[in-house]
Amino acid sequence: MKNRFNIDLRIFEDYYSADYFKKTKEILNKFKPDQLVTMQWFQRNDQTVICGIEIIKEILRLSKIKDLFVEAVDEGEIVNSLEPVLKITGKYSDFAHFEGLFDGILSRASTIATNAKKIASAANGKTVLNMNDRMDYYTNQQIDGYASAIGGIKNLVTAASFEFLAEEPNLNGTMPHALIASFDGDLIEATKAYKEVFPKNNLIILVDYNNDCISDSIKVCNAFKDEIYAVRLDTSPSLVDKSLQDMQENSQELHGVNPTLVKMLREKLDLNGHNKVKIIVSSGFNEEKIKMFESQNTPVDIYGVGDAITKNKIGFTGDIVLINGKKQAKFGRENSFSNKIKSIKYS
Repeated sequence: MKNRFNIDLRIFEDYYSADYFKKTKEILNKFKPDQLVTMQWFQRNDQTVICGIEIIKEILRLSKIKDLFVEAVDEGEIVNSLEPVLKITGKYSDFAHFEGLFDGILSRASTIATNAKKIASAANGKTVLNMNDRMDYYTNQQIDGYASAIGGIKNLVTAASFEFLAEEPNLNGTMPHALIASFDGDLIEATKAYKEVFPKNNLIILVDYNNDCISDSIKVCNAFKDEIYAVRLDTSPSLVDKSLQDMQENSQELHGVNPTLVKMLREKLDLNGHNKVKIIVSSGFNEEKIKMFESQNTPVDIYGVGDAITKNKIGFTGDIVLINGKKQAKFGRENSFSNKIKSIKYS
């Protein structure tokens, strides 16, 4: 069977394991070789979307350890603080080297999945584009894309982000500022070049290069008529678009991409016969900013979100709670029960 999540097989050589886990394994092999322990994993946040269980199952499958009894919640299950999400019963020396590894997998993947769910919910059913590739180390794209999809955001921008998913990449994308700069800031010429090289792509035009989103949107839509699928606003929060500079320029509400700018753009597009052109917004969008836009009925069609996908880290902890079936745990870390957790097969 294929190594579904491209697991680095060095994990079975303790390459990624903290030294004290390796040493504990050696000690127990000498003094407690037949001791059975139950370890459970939990976290301390409510409404957490659990992700990473399938990756852990794949690691256990590849490990070829046969004598573990594993219980877990389903991938994508929502849990609250202190609810157990994973339990493993067996010889600790067989899986000691996975303790910290599983903490990290659950932490990273559940953080992404939980943020994705919150952001998708804030967007009220509108499309959200995960643009986090530029905000984190590139080798995280595979697990982040998978976890983002588990949380409900499946619009990804790199092929790597689709690697752990069943579907093929669907990467229409947009244009970067670098393309416009390469045509001396001429948005029309940049659009012509994009259209010629990628004629089958949706034509999505970045319109904030000159800090004049309204004028440039109308200009490019007039030039390309029905060929324009969407315009994207990505104005820096430190700037006020030219179209708003006569309106209380010092007001923070007019900086960056804001509801006033988007509403004005929608109005001008419609007045010029471009009512089918969609509006994409990006730059600093998170759950709170999207909620604010939605509360003001801002006519956004697609939200682009970056580093908000990885913020608000959720930490997981694995603890021994039973030894040979009897209570044995750090103070405050009792063996817990949940009707969401069930035995799973990993081989």
